[in-house]
Amino acid sequence: MIAVVRLVLIGVAGAAGALCRLGIANLVAARTLPVATLVVNVGGAFALGLVLAWVSPRLGPATASVVSVGFLGAFTTFSTFAMETVALHQSGRAGAAAGYVAVSIGLGLAAAVAGQHLGRSLLP
Repeated sequence: MIAVVRLVLIGVAGAAGALCRLGIANLVAARTLPVATLVVNVGGAFALGLVLAWVSPRLGPATASVVSVGFLGAFTTFSTFAMETVALHQSGRAGAAAGYVAVSIGLGLAAAVAGQHLGRSLLP
């Protein structure tokens, strides 16, 4: 893939990823815990595992970078996760903040492994 075309595709995929994240944030009702961020980050971890295990070997690293760097990079959000955790802690909910961190990391890692496993199982 030509470098300029790849950069444009990464940008377009990034815009799509950001819009999908916004859509999920709007669909998931506001709760006492930041569920929307958890959903996008865990879903993104699963998708990245799948992309790296299945898309990259089949379609090549250039296509995989459009999906992983572009779409998933904009879809997932570490900065929002960090600030939501800080906000929970500062509002006197240190236990909820710690639980949110533990659940996010635990589910994120499990999702990445599951995505990778699924991707590998789809290979011939």
